[in-house]
Amino acid sequence: MIKLIAGLGNPGGEYAATRHNAGFWVIHAIARNAGAILRPEARFHSDVAHISFCGLSLRLLQPQTFMNRSGLSVCALAQFYKILPEEILIAHDELELPPGAVKLKRGGGSGGHNGLKDITLRLSTPDYWRLRIGIGHPRASLSKEAQSKVADFVLSPPPPEEQALIHDAIRRALSVLPDIAAGNTAQAMNRLHCRA
Repeated sequence: MIKLIAGLGNPGGEYAATRHNAGFWVIHAIARNAGAILRPEARFHSDVAHISFCGLSLRLLQPQTFMNRSGLSVCALAQFYKILPEEILIAHDELELPPGAVKLKRGGGSGGHNGLKDITLRLSTPDYWRLRIGIGHPRASLSKEAQSKVADFVLSPPPPEEQALIHDAIRRALSVLPDIAAGNTAQAMNRLHCRA
């Protein structure tokens, strides 16, 4: 079962609409649907909400540490509430998926995502769940110029048509969240991954 859902992003109004904040968008949507308000919690370096969801107790977390130090928040809350890595779901932007795609997986590498790198480092394991929200990729090359282009890409807002696709992916992810939270992850993956 999932006990903690953390959405990755950068704090501040200048980042709110950028692709890198797709994880924040997921947490906002869950909180809104639950009628919950995210409140600052200094000990967790985060905005946090506690919700009852389908009979389960869930913590929602938005790190306020900036992306590269996301693990500080996730690890602090997980340790305080004795939440195991396999009970954590991280919602994040995914360059390797097109806008509109959403995938669920457990474990694996960071794919160059600095938020995931820090979480894995601080938890001392990659064995947590990831909700990967597709944002597309500016180009496939891994040259230094391309890496700079990727940074600019993730820190810029998507055009309206891509924004609509991303929000549709989030809506679909929320529709299978009861299965994810209850541990019915195979069923959730089938429902998510079989849809266009």
